[in-house]
Amino acid sequence: MVALVDLQAGHVVEYKGSSYTLADAIPAKHKFAITDILPLEEIIMYGVLVGRAQSHLPVGGLLSTGNVSHAASGFLTGNSHADWHKPDVSKWQNQTFNGYHRADGSVGTANYWLVIPMVFCENRNIEVLQEALVKPLGYGRKKTYEIKAQQLMEVIKNGGRMEEVLYTEIDGDTTQSAGNKLFPNVDGIKFLSHTGGCGGTRQDSTTLCGLLAGYITHPNVAGATVLSLGCQNAEVRTLQEEINKRSPAFNKPLYILDQQKTGKEADLLEQAIRQTLAGLMQANSCTRKPAPLNKLIIGLECGGSDGFSGISANPAIGYTSDLLVALGGSVILAEFPELCGVEQNLVDRCLDKNNAERFASLVSTYSQRAEEAGSGFYMNPSPGNIKDGLITDAIKSAGAAKKGGTSPVTDVLDYPEKVTQPGLNLLCTPGNDVESTTAEVGSGANVVLFTTGLGTPTGNPIAPVIKIATNTALFNRMSDIIDINTGTIIEGSETIEQAGERILDYVIKVAGGEIEVSAVRHGQDDFIPWKRGVSL
Repeated sequence: MVALVDLQAGHVVEYKGSSYTLADAIPAKHKFAITDILPLEEIIMYGVLVGRAQSHLPVGGLLSTGNVSHAASGFLTGNSHADWHKPDVSKWQNQTFNGYHRADGSVGTANYWLVIPMVFCENRNIEVLQEALVKPLGYGRKKTYEIKAQQLMEVIKNGGRMEEVLYTEIDGDTTQSAGNKLFPNVDGIKFLSHTGGCGGTRQDSTTLCGLLAGYITHPNVAGATVLSLGCQNAEVRTLQEEINKRSPAFNKPLYILDQQKTGKEADLLEQAIRQTLAGLMQANSCTRKPAPLNKLIIGLECGGSDGFSGISANPAIGYTSDLLVALGGSVILAEFPELCGVEQNLVDRCLDKNNAERFASLVSTYSQRAEEAGSGFYMNPSPGNIKDGLITDAIKSAGAAKKGGTSPVTDVLDYPEKVTQPGLNLLCTPGNDVESTTAEVGSGANVVLFTTGLGTPTGNPIAPVIKIATNTALFNRMSDIIDINTGTIIEGSETIEQAGERILDYVIKVAGGEIEVSAVRHGQDDFIPWKRGVSL
């Protein structure tokens, strides 16, 4: 059982006609045994094996890393029974959102221009273009912290002491307008940098090209400027092949410049600026128009999870997922190291044998590679996870899987493949927040739901990342980076289903441009491609 508040040793918990006297003090978010558990006996939570007792756990005893070790059940394919009772979606049946319609039939929730390097050698040129274009185009960030820093520098110039610099009050309202946008129908110009494209394996470069192609063909992107050095492993030819895989009739403006062919850096950058501005003129002609909700593709993510994640925010967005699937939309459940112990449930929910076998193979291969590298899925929980109640990977995974709701699995994808099927898609990614979010958007997610119990600012360059708190204390403490509170479930003022419906209503407003989420407002443009090594 999970403690919703701090409980003292000796406290008696009454639940469904049973009484449990606590043998230990139980911090909020942590668990205590509700039956006597002997050494090496199984510990069951959410109906699945999540660990084994390493010592005697009496009724009311605290579960901790000192008395519980990771354990998870194996899984078999061939037992599919994907029966599903759809939730009532009559309320949203005829609802729409205002999105950007693309020629391939997809609909964006935003309208961005991308500037991308094929290889890390071009990162500096990307930075030069960013400096040249962002503020003049009217996309500059507000200068809150620059002004605060300038005020403190004046204190130093005027002979102020160290104590004055540390403690002098400065103006709180220092925001400045970012300026008028030259292209009002373009939400921004985004510059992606990375450390790949050469020097690693050819597989890494091909995979990177697939990810970049996923961003270029994404419905939230109007077009792109691509800088190539010319000699790198990530060849332009490979990028074009990956674009064609995802969008055979691709017709967005795409400008590819080769520095070694162009010659002087100044010529390359001038050409890039001219072509980017020309592309932005085309992008500005696209405006928002009504679109059905089945055009939404929601990525499901969690990071900085805590002991409430599996009983508040995760099942809440799981219900949101079920609602969207019932409406004909798509959702993406990723982070395979955080599905440890619940694989059988997902295998059983696969609509066909091929998907079940592919999921089993991807999970098994990933786990084996982690073991060969001297690690394992059991090492996934972070110190913060453990401190706040997620003491084994199986406990963390059992709660994390709740994000995927209860609908059948319609497709299984390997990174960085594109979502093509409505319904619940499983995408092989690491548990690393930014790598996984980057991958989900690369596979087509035009909105991401991101749950957190400890707080994280994670965002994405082209898709709105909606941050959802598992508890009210976090929502109040970090209200500048959190969008939605599901601590209401913990407090008993809202059910999981009510919270899930509220989240869907919020998603629709975000998708239609009515709400700007915190990650977009702060310019939180996290982008980390996954190299297919071991990342948990």
